[in-house]
Amino acid sequence: MSSLILQASAPLICPGHSRPIAGIEFTNETEDGVFLLSACHDKTAMIRSGETGDWIGTFEGHKGAVWGAALNPDATKCATVSGDFSAKVWDALTGDELLEFKHKHIVRAADWSSDSRQLLTGGKEAKLRIFDMNQPNSEPYILNGHEAGKAIKVVRWLPEPSLFLSAGDDKTLRLWDVRAKAEAAQLTFGGTVNSVELSRDAKTLTIAAGTEVSFWDARSYQCLKRFNLGVVEANGYGVNSASLHPDRKAFVAGGGNFWVYVHDYETGEELLCNKGHHGPVYGTRFAPDGKTYASGGDDGTIRIWTFAEQGEAQAAAEAAADEQAAEPADASATASGGDS
Repeated sequence: MSSLILQASAPLICPGHSRPIAGIEFTNETEDGVFLLSACHDKTAMIRSGETGDWIGTFEGHKGAVWGAALNPDATKCATVSGDFSAKVWDALTGDELLEFKHKHIVRAADWSSDSRQLLTGGKEAKLRIFDMNQPNSEPYILNGHEAGKAIKVVRWLPEPSLFLSAGDDKTLRLWDVRAKAEAAQLTFGGTVNSVELSRDAKTLTIAAGTEVSFWDARSYQCLKRFNLGVVEANGYGVNSASLHPDRKAFVAGGGNFWVYVHDYETGEELLCNKGHHGPVYGTRFAPDGKTYASGGDDGTIRIWTFAEQGEAQAAAEAAADEQAAEPADASATASGGDS
């Protein structure tokens, strides 16, 4: 039995989107704080404060569903990919569209290299394109390898600018070496690979595929743990997304049955089941500090949940109560002092 006991709480609900949310991502800490980015089938992507969930801006201009969005490392540029067969690059500070890259089919995923010099895309064509941001008008470099007709659903640059990952409907995750212009390694899964998260210390990959969540060493590509979450399978979906707590205490997962689950990382034991979404859950991510995690789904809402162990939650509640009790006394003392 897990020694980790979590306190359930009501989520902060972030409205704004009008159709299913395809995915969400928190940025790392930047000079301006942490941001939460969402991609949506309402043809937009939105950026919010990662701490409060407050809306900051909307990227509007696509003519089809936005399947993916990614901010570059310093959160100054945003890339979006869409069912309108295009990828767009935006100024993340002003919301202005800077570039558009045409594709030949639906584009499902994008990511930036660690130096922001390259943009990677993948989608229904099962081709990977690398765009040079210093020469945006030049033709992209194209890599083939995924099974034809099977969509690429995830692309993820690694900290080393010459290495990246791709995964999708062909049930594989592939490591690519840009210098060698070739595939360097491949992992095979029992179902579609829907989500790949690289931990912020770049040591662990969290992979949602089929009805499983598995954890892999990001250097040796050896499996560390694997858990079957068959309970989430519903409405034609398995596990759509999973995210590992920064301290590796727990992981969250969401899928076809509308609920957001928290599990013990060591044992796989279910710790918490969060209900509230009115449709399948497509995105789950922990904030960088691990104090909250977000979910997004078919109902068009983002929900930000508090991650608090029972002792921590009780202490925080007691501190808040003490602070509230002290306020009238302080006010009374101030008023008394003003009369003298």
